[in-house]
Amino acid sequence: MIKLIIGTKGSGKTKALIDLVNAALDTSNGAVVCIEKGDKLRFDIRYKCRLIDAEAYSITEGHALYGFIAGILASNHDVTDLFIDSALKICQNDIGEFDLFLKKLDVLDKMNSLNIVMTSSIAPSEATETMKKFI
Repeated sequence: MIKLIIGTKGSGKTKALIDLVNAALDTSNGAVVCIEKGDKLRFDIRYKCRLIDAEAYSITEGHALYGFIAGILASNHDVTDLFIDSALKICQNDIGEFDLFLKKLDVLDKMNSLNIVMTSSIAPSEATETMKKFI
């Protein structure tokens, strides 16, 4: 299942994501992974989560983000929860590329039965039809 949390800057998306990550750590019987842009979450997310800075791996567009996630899942079959903060920003705010990323991730999710939650800074009125499927 993919859930997309959208809203404008300062609307509480990242705080909601932090709460969801920490709650998943309490309930998951597997690995919890969180991908972020930068390292701003390291003090808010408990140490049991595998916290990954996308910038440290030069992930700067949707295709690279998808490949990175596929690699994580290929190497660790215990991942149950995947969180991505600022997913649209990681995709350089390219809405077309982000839509393609969402479609490919949806196929990957159906093969792996994951709980995927991501945040993106975009006004709900500007969300594409693809984005709206996951809100």
